Amino acid sequence: KNWDGKMIKLRNIIASFNPDAKERIMISAHWDSRPYADHDPEPGNHNTPILAADDGGSGIAVMLEMARAMAVSKPSIGVDFVCFDAEDLGKPDYEDSYCLGSQYWARKPHLPDYKARYAVNLDMVGAKGARFVWEGFSVRNAENVLRKIWDLGVQMGYSNYYFYYQGGAITDDHYYVNKLRGIPAVDIIHFSESTPSGFPAHWHTLGDNMAVIDRQTLKAVGEPLLEVIYREQP
Repeated sequence: KNWDGKMIKLRNIIASFNPDAKERIMISAHWDSRPYADHDPEPGNHNTPILAADDGGSGIAVMLEMARAMAVSKPSIGVDFVCFDAEDLGKPDYEDSYCLGSQYWARKPHLPDYKARYAVNLDMVGAKGARFVWEGFSVRNAENVLRKIWDLGVQMGYSNYYFYYQGGAITDDHYYVNKLRGIPAVDIIHFSESTPSGFPAHWHTLGDNMAVIDRQTLKAVGEPLLEVIYREQP
């Protein structure tokens, strides 16, 4: 049910590597795009859908490339890629109106009693000059995982993307994966010190298009995360 009371049809998309493995890692992102550019500088655009190249598309792009790599070189443990629907449909004044796909999945996962060693959610991971800091819920629920990713990111030469200080707590898909399923979950998400929202200037505007995407940022997220997964042993 949407924030306005309407029933809507959603679809989460899930792909699994090593489906029979009991030890698993979950990687997620949202594949929907926001239907209203409510932060666009032009008020006339506030009811216009956005392309969501970064806020949605970038996380899915990293997941697809990770899946391509894993098809060539199989990881030792199970990996589930979960594309959540309706993450960005909400309105700020309505509690739990965001992340509808992850809320549904957390209550009714694709496998009964689904468990994962940990989960990593990717959101806004493609913009040029992106900065990733320690998100509040991630620190509280999965600091060891957070540190593992950040340390490898720095070791692999991406220290200009990964920063070791805590930002605010963000209610993103990882929040419900942890709260409703009990899985330690990390959120890798672009943080900006130069905007009131703490998100990049193109967030929820018509400016969130392919012009903001930088392949080096996508690489800086995907490479360390792949290495983390390849180092995991059953």
